[in-house]
Amino acid sequence: MESSPLSGARWRPWSALAIYLEPRVVVIFLLGFSSGLPLALTVSTLSLWLAESGVSKTSIAMFALAGAPYTFKFLWSPLVDRMPIPGLTSRLGQRRGWGVLTQLALIGSILALGASDPARDPFWTAWFALAVAFWSATQDIVIDAYRVESLEERQYGAGAAMSVLGYRLGMVSSGAGALYLATYWGWFAAYAVMAGLMGIGVLVMLVNPEPIRAGGRVCAPLVIRGVDLTAVGGRGSRVLAWISGAVIAPFAEFMGRRGWLMTLLFILLYKFGDALAGVMSAPFYVEMGFSKIEIANVTKLFGLAAVLIGGVFGGILTDRLGITKALFLCGLLQMVSNLMFVLLAQMGHSMEMLIVTIALENISGGMGTSAFVAYLSRLCHVAYTATQYALLSSFMAFGRTLLASGGGWLADQMSWSTFFVLTTLAAIPGLLLWGVMVRRYKLD
Repeated sequence: MESSPLSGARWRPWSALAIYLEPRVVVIFLLGFSSGLPLALTVSTLSLWLAESGVSKTSIAMFALAGAPYTFKFLWSPLVDRMPIPGLTSRLGQRRGWGVLTQLALIGSILALGASDPARDPFWTAWFALAVAFWSATQDIVIDAYRVESLEERQYGAGAAMSVLGYRLGMVSSGAGALYLATYWGWFAAYAVMAGLMGIGVLVMLVNPEPIRAGGRVCAPLVIRGVDLTAVGGRGSRVLAWISGAVIAPFAEFMGRRGWLMTLLFILLYKFGDALAGVMSAPFYVEMGFSKIEIANVTKLFGLAAVLIGGVFGGILTDRLGITKALFLCGLLQMVSNLMFVLLAQMGHSMEMLIVTIALENISGGMGTSAFVAYLSRLCHVAYTATQYALLSSFMAFGRTLLASGGGWLADQMSWSTFFVLTTLAAIPGLLLWGVMVRRYKLD
């Protein structure tokens, strides 16, 4: 019988932190930075740019639809998982080849987005934002697979935490960093610098080894009228066998598990309350009278410190308590933290209240994301890492993009206080569903 997770003589804080310095885990931190950098450029930073340009709140929220590739990336994940890229795969491997391709495409797309003018031609701004989101979502497929395949299971908690920390640092760079640059040099300069920072991801992919992938992939048979078409022979059957192994088998394996549909619903709902509040946070700050510099200092830079604390503590909590308890505890904290926005809405322009709000929201958000990423990693079969993780994270993104896109309309119909109370209530279904899953499937 083990001692209490957080209060045993065996547990030493410094030994618990040592795993974060292991080389593989550090690489995940750097790739997390590359993964997080593009997101703010199509969400919070872009929302602030749109608000400053006079775009309505309803239209700003509709720009969240540009993030649709994050929701549907599982559709092309089998290609990323299995299709070679001429000139790159043979030299770098499947994961690194796709990583370099997507990062170079991101550099070009970010530059194009920064060169657009949302005040005069929002159509092109929307299209370039969609291009950034597409390549960013494709990069996420690669990086998520790289993380799961390169880490040992004992490193999943630390890897999830470091991925969150790097991700948030990337978002701060394209959030606070972009706001600073835009204040003094304009929006194009801000986006151009962010495009340059994507070079970090290219360098990481070039200097680190290709992960060892699981062998022995099983192809699900394609049976029509009793005939297995993958076993007929010839070029046609080889194509069908490839489709079976790359597309059908990953989904068939996942859908063969008990409670798979309930699992997807939980993934959709777990961070929905946070997503609903997050999509309107930038317009909220502007309406409360905060300047770009104040927003950058508190919500981005100070917020980064809070996320770092929350991410590390979330990783330790997941390691000590287990994913089941950590997910519920962190989800509860995420829900309660949304009420701080209600208090901020009542007080108006208050730097002190903004600091308290961001501290609690980011610490709890970092904790919840660490536990959640560890959970998603554990769900993946090692033979189908890219496709299955893309499927799981797509459902998570669905709440952040398509479902949350209605947040602007809601904010237009009610006060900010009522809106943030509603975002708090939106977190309850996910927690209730997790309780049902734990009891029904005896999760540990």
